[in-house]
Amino acid sequence: MANPAVNPHIAVAGVSGYAGAELARLLLHHPRLATVTFYGRAGEPSIPLTELHPQLVIPGRVTPQVLPFDWEKLAADHTDILFLALPHEQSREFAPEALARGIRVIDLSGAWRLQHEDLRAIYKLTDADPALAATLQAEAVYGAPELHRDGIATARLVANPGCYATSIILALAPLVESGLVDIEHGIICDSKSGVSGAGKAATAKTHFMYAADNLSAYNVFGHRHMGELLEQLHLEESQIQFTPHLLPIPRGILSTIYLRFLEPTTPEAVTKVFADFYKASPLVRLHPTPSLPQIQYVVRTNYCDLGFELAKDGKRLVIVSCLDNLLKGAAGQAVENMNLMCGWPEQEGLL
Repeated sequence: MANPAVNPHIAVAGVSGYAGAELARLLLHHPRLATVTFYGRAGEPSIPLTELHPQLVIPGRVTPQVLPFDWEKLAADHTDILFLALPHEQSREFAPEALARGIRVIDLSGAWRLQHEDLRAIYKLTDADPALAATLQAEAVYGAPELHRDGIATARLVANPGCYATSIILALAPLVESGLVDIEHGIICDSKSGVSGAGKAATAKTHFMYAADNLSAYNVFGHRHMGELLEQLHLEESQIQFTPHLLPIPRGILSTIYLRFLEPTTPEAVTKVFADFYKASPLVRLHPTPSLPQIQYVVRTNYCDLGFELAKDGKRLVIVSCLDNLLKGAAGQAVENMNLMCGWPEQEGLL
C-alpha cells in the first residue's frame, strides 16, 4: 500500500450528474480531506455547488464553488488526484493530459475499463495519440478493490468499474477462481437496476410514464458492462449470459445469478469460499444461507451484500447480489480507490 498521504489536494471534473452529486457529498464529509475543488465545463461561469445540488448544504460551512475547468489552476493547486465524472469520450481525452501533469486519475466512466480493443469498441472512442493511449490503457488498473487492491494503491490511472459489473463480478469471482464452477454449462446473470443507473439525462425509457409500474429488459446481448465480466472473470462470451432490466425505483441493483458446480458440494463449503475471499474486504457483507440480500438494505450505503442458496442436489446454486448503483456501483467505490491510493483504510469515510 502507498504511504499515507497528508492533506492531498483532490479535484473533481464533472459534478452535475447523480453519481457526481454522491461523489461530492462523500468527499465533503471525508474525515481526511481538507481541500476538494469542483470543476464544471471550461468557459462557463462559477456557480455554487448547492445550486446544482441543494442537498449538499452544510450549515456553518462555506459552500464550494463549481469552477470553470482549467488545467493551469489544477497545476497551480498541486492537485494530487483528479476524479473524472465525465462522458466516456471526454475522460479518454482528459486522462492523458492529467497524467502528463503528474496528476493521478480515478475515472468513473467506461473510457479506460477494458483492455481488449474489440470489447472497448462499444464505447466508440477515438484517441488523438493512439500510441500513447495504448500505453496508458495497458497501465490502467481496474478499480475493484476486492480484486486489485495492491495495484490500485500504486496506480496512476484507475478505471472505476461499472455498477452492474460490480454486482456480478463480486458475486462470481470467488467461485470462478476456486475452480468449482461448471463454466461450460454456462452462467446466467439476471440483473435489475433503478432508474438512476441510466444517468440524469432524460430519455423516453426513463420517463415516469414508461418506467413507473413497469419492468423491462434492455440491451440483451449488447450491454457495455459485458466486457468487464469477460475480462475480470476470464470467461468467454459463450460461457456467461447477462441481461439487464429497468426497475421502477430510483436506485439500487439486484443481480440473481444461476450456475452449476462440477461436483456436488455443501452450503458450508460455498460459505467458506466466499468468506476466505472477502476476509479482508470490509465493504462486502455475506448473508448466512439461506438468507438473501434485498435492495432496501443496501441503498444509500457502500456495501455489496451477497447471499446464496444451494439446491438439494448440491450442484445448482443461486447467488443474489445487491448494491447501490450510485455508491458501491460508482461514487463510493471511487472513494474506496482514492483511499487506497492515499494509503488510508479503504472504508474511510464510507461507513
